[in-house]
Amino acid sequence: MTSVLETKHLTKSFGAIMAVDDVSFGLKKGELLALIGPNGAGKSTCFNMLMGQITETSGEVFLEGQKINGLLPRQIWRKGVGRTFQITSTYSSMTVIENVQMALLSHHNEILRIFSYATLKYREEAMALLEMVNMADQADRHCAVLAYGDLKRIELAIALAHDPSVLLMDEPTAGMAPKERVELMQLTAKIVEDRDVSVLFTEHDMDVVFANAHRIMVLNRGRLIAEGNSEDIRNNSLVQDVYLGGGSVFANEPSAKHA
Repeated sequence: MTSVLETKHLTKSFGAIMAVDDVSFGLKKGELLALIGPNGAGKSTCFNMLMGQITETSGEVFLEGQKINGLLPRQIWRKGVGRTFQITSTYSSMTVIENVQMALLSHHNEILRIFSYATLKYREEAMALLEMVNMADQADRHCAVLAYGDLKRIELAIALAHDPSVLLMDEPTAGMAPKERVELMQLTAKIVEDRDVSVLFTEHDMDVVFANAHRIMVLNRGRLIAEGNSEDIRNNSLVQDVYLGGGSVFANEPSAKHA
């Protein structure tokens, strides 16, 4: 199957430090692909290069066969790559639906022209996105009073407002309670299936990764050291030794559920 998003020999160095070292992979259409690794492995640096937020030292990034590295983040976004972040970035002074409406106004290139009438535009479309992430009943509440898990759902709705073909989710469940983590990733998996979106996500919760990812890549010290399904990764001795300190996480020990 042809990759929707592809990297070839992607590399980033900061002086003598090699943050990402010759990383090549492909994200297939409708795939939920996890990129895992210990802190400092290079996951966020890799994401930032994919989105054009930092410039690669060498290598290439392709979206549906078209080279996109060298483009500005907003240009990559316009081509159909969305992103959510570790820390939510909603407008706390606005209501839930207004946050999504602002994203829709941006998508339709109307954000500067009719700002004073923003609350009147695309309300039905915004409500449909909130229904998708199970937040429609909170539409008229201000984001400032919402729980963190709810803000993560709103951020997902905002990312989907542009109807992306690829969604990058950098530690989507960070800061969430265990039940919220499971619910958010189950929701993401459903969106992947229903909308045929391709998702690349980083995550530290191994339960979330193994339960939802179609495929898993493991990054260590900037290099990909393993790739495969959940069973492949569980049984990979290099992953166990290098990333998980002997693999105790795979024995379902309570103390090792979060890498």
